[in-house]
Amino acid sequence: MNGFALLAAGAPLLFAGGLAAGRLLARRAAEGGTDPGTPVERATFHTLHTASLAAPPLRAGLTEDAARKAVRRLRPLFGAAALGLTDRDRPLAWDGPGRHHEDTVSDRVRQVLDTGRAQSFAVGCPDPDCPVRWGAAVPLTVDRRVLGALVVLGARESAALLRAAGEVARWVSVQLELAELDRARTGLIEAEIRALRAQISPHFIYNSLAAIASFVRTDPERARELLLEFADFTRYSFRRHGEFTTLAEELRSVEQFLELVRARFGQRLRVTLQIAPEVLPVTVPFLCLQPLVENAVKHGLEESVERSRIGITALDEGALARIVIEDNGVGMEPDRLRRILRGEGSPSSGIGLRNVDERLRQVYGDDHGLVIETGVGAGMKITIRVPKYRPGVHSTPPRTASGSA
Repeated sequence: MNGFALLAAGAPLLFAGGLAAGRLLARRAAEGGTDPGTPVERATFHTLHTASLAAPPLRAGLTEDAARKAVRRLRPLFGAAALGLTDRDRPLAWDGPGRHHEDTVSDRVRQVLDTGRAQSFAVGCPDPDCPVRWGAAVPLTVDRRVLGALVVLGARESAALLRAAGEVARWVSVQLELAELDRARTGLIEAEIRALRAQISPHFIYNSLAAIASFVRTDPERARELLLEFADFTRYSFRRHGEFTTLAEELRSVEQFLELVRARFGQRLRVTLQIAPEVLPVTVPFLCLQPLVENAVKHGLEESVERSRIGITALDEGALARIVIEDNGVGMEPDRLRRILRGEGSPSSGIGLRNVDERLRQVYGDDHGLVIETGVGAGMKITIRVPKYRPGVHSTPPRTASGSA
């Protein structure tokens, strides 16, 4: 039995449950076994492997490049003469012979796109050597919208081939739906980062520049150093690429922020850092620490006349990195904090805390949201635990100054 026969017999079961057979074969191979498995197991593993190769291109959406790569991987599953993918406007990719039937196929595809229903059709050809005599076109749908069509062409009419085309079209549609969800997720994260950037207080920028200006005559070298720190800090905060970065980069940005705060408050601010070198390469969401440190400064310095102490710790905990930001500021009522994290405060209240908490939960799961200990007059302690590795979570290498936004 080949992969096509399995698809015709029931592709949903294959794609959803056939993974067990693939794992069985992989385990046998790892154990050095000589039994290659039953024909069904071998065909299942082959089909799963082929599908796994076709999926990544489709996760980029229905583009020419994605379609070209996908049809090349999927055609062997059918044993068909040719396979094609279209969007609503034009053919995107064709693998196999029979391109001279493109006009006939296009007419059928237009009907499929208009009606949303699959069609099978005969393909007349005067060339006796042409392997294409019959075809099927199946719609690709996402959220009840027809985005394109899958076209399968063969030597003869086949009900099994039509069923297989329908099952693969549904699988392709799932990949396209996941691609749309990826784009929506990326858009949401970008909107959240824009909200954080908007939160960077104009007062902070003004006060930083004023503090730098105060050193111009008394200590020009200090003014120059602070100006460079300010430039690097703003360049990092407003960069236009990447939703993830490394802990080392985040901490560098935090140090620049605190250096600018020190220029204003001087000895009133004391900062202690305890950073384990092992966690510096860990990938974290972009701008996940600076809003928390800014919150500590706000509650420790701007709302108090006492000296402020801020502690930043990043430690190795096996599969996790634990990051703690602690201050001795005015603290907060726990009920008020809960309202802020639920988004029930004013639009500008606690946006940094809520934003970071939501992004951590979105990326790593609810078990990895902010853990906050606080009370009125008791300061605040914020703990983050992030996995050292998470599939799909990769930092974007920093660009050079010439390529920066």
